[in-house]
This record gives sequence, C-alpha cells and structure tokens, in this order.
Amino acid sequence: MRLFVYVDNSNLWIEGMRISAVKKGLAASLKSAMDLHITDHGWSYDFGKLYKAVCPEGQTIGRSSLFGSRPPENDSLWELARREGFEVFTFDRNFSNKEKEVDVAIATQIVEDSFLYMKADDRVVLVSGDRDYLPPIESLERRGIPTTIAFWSHATATDLKKSSADFFPLDTLFNYLTHAHPAAQ
Repeated sequence: MRLFVYVDNSNLWIEGMRISAVKKGLAASLKSAMDLHITDHGWSYDFGKLYKAVCPEGQTIGRSSLFGSRPPENDSLWELARREGFEVFTFDRNFSNKEKEVDVAIATQIVEDSFLYMKADDRVVLVSGDRDYLPPIESLERRGIPTTIAFWSHATATDLKKSSADFFPLDTLFNYLTHAHPAAQ
C-alpha cells in the first residue's frame, strides 16, 4: 500500500489559528472565532511534524502535494515541504485577496492521480475538511481506493465525516503540531 497525500496549507493554517485564538482567550469558542473572524496570527504549524503525523515512518509514499496561496519570499514552510519530498503548488490570490483555485487543483490532482498512478490497495490522505472534496472521495470509493481525512474537527464538513472516508481529527495533536518559535522555548 502506498499513501497519496494532499495538504491544503491555507485551510490547515487558518483553522489552526482559530484554535490557537480560543486557547489564548482571544475568542470565547471556536464558533465565535469563526463568526467574528478571530485568529491568532502568531500561530504556525511545524510541517515536519504534520508530515510525521499523516505519513507514518516506513510507509511508502506514492505522491505528496502541498497546495496554497503564494507565500512571501522568506517563508520557510514551502522549502521544508520540498525537502520532505512534497511537490508544492502555489496560486496567486485574486484582487480581493481571496484564495482561488486551491480546492479545485487538489480535487483535480486526486482524481488524475487515481486514474494514472493509484491501485486499489493504495490510500489517499487529504489534509483538508471542505465539503467540496466529497465528489472525488465518492469516486475513489467506487473504485476501491480508501481515503483518510486528517483535519481539525470543528472545520471538517459533516458530510465528509459521514462519508466512507476515515476521519483522523488533528485536534489532539494541536500542541505537537504547533511550531515552537525560539522566543517561546
């Protein structure tokens, strides 16, 4: 069995910032953090630890891809992802500074990979919680390719949790995944 891993960086990071805001008392609950757009802009995650959590040691990787908005030039996450063997796909934001193309690019790559490279004993690991991924997951299921959704519980669509995909909540790994900044150590 091989894993095919697809990570929606922006979605993971934004929802992690919401959890951090609640943990730091900036928002009373995840619902209020979402409703009021409250995030902890100082929070970031350790990509290497995320990789270890979703790609256990000794597991054969068929493909791993990281998707997100074009980062600033000095952003080290993307280089770390490349060193870990991830292909990196970045997209420009639109004129309203909204992320565009990421979900469709991930879904397209999953479906293409499933026809070009995957076998029935392979597994897709999707690090995102958007309902938009339900059609590709259902397509994979019909062809005998299982999927694991690894994401924050509060931000994973109910339909994804109810789908045939296995759900791996990242919530219990929040402290482990949180990037320890030198000043915080």
